[in-house]
Amino acid sequence: MKTILRVLLVVTMVSLLSACGYNQFQAKDEAVNAAWAEVVNQYQRRADLIPNLVNTVRGYASHERETLEAVTRARAAATSFQITPEVLNNPAAFRQFQQVQGELSSALSRLMAVSENYPQLKADTGFRDLQSQLEGTENRITVARQRYIQAVQEYNILARSFPTNLTAMMFGYKPKPSFAVENEKAISTAPKVDFGK
Repeated sequence: MKTILRVLLVVTMVSLLSACGYNQFQAKDEAVNAAWAEVVNQYQRRADLIPNLVNTVRGYASHERETLEAVTRARAAATSFQITPEVLNNPAAFRQFQQVQGELSSALSRLMAVSENYPQLKADTGFRDLQSQLEGTENRITVARQRYIQAVQEYNILARSFPTNLTAMMFGYKPKPSFAVENEKAISTAPKVDFGK
């Protein structure tokens, strides 16, 4: 009788351990970290392209000093932000990272708008190549962020679902922050296009 109880206890413990989700948390956490590393990689690629772009524009539009300085400052802020694995577990640091990258995106948008005023600049092969690379990088950033959002979603579902939420509480696996749009209200309004100038 004692042997049967021990066997049942062992079988019960093994089935509980297999359903606890610990190994799933390891896999999902690594997937989130890998997706995050790709996001950071693409942001770094963009930061590496910016000095060349700024120098090319500077040659044609040297009096657009304020815009060029804004891009340079935003790039410096973005590259000086310490990106550690702890950023993924700290919502405040994550928001700060998003804000710094958003400021850089905004400065780059202003720089591209400046280029519209200079036909010679738009015709310059070096500028066109850099602009094309930057557009490609922005697309890569979008894809990397989308993959990160998906990895975080899968991880957070695991952390919040029963019975794996018990394992999450026991081992301290908290939901991770996902990318969010800061100016959601502003971008929800359709832009006005007017060709009647």
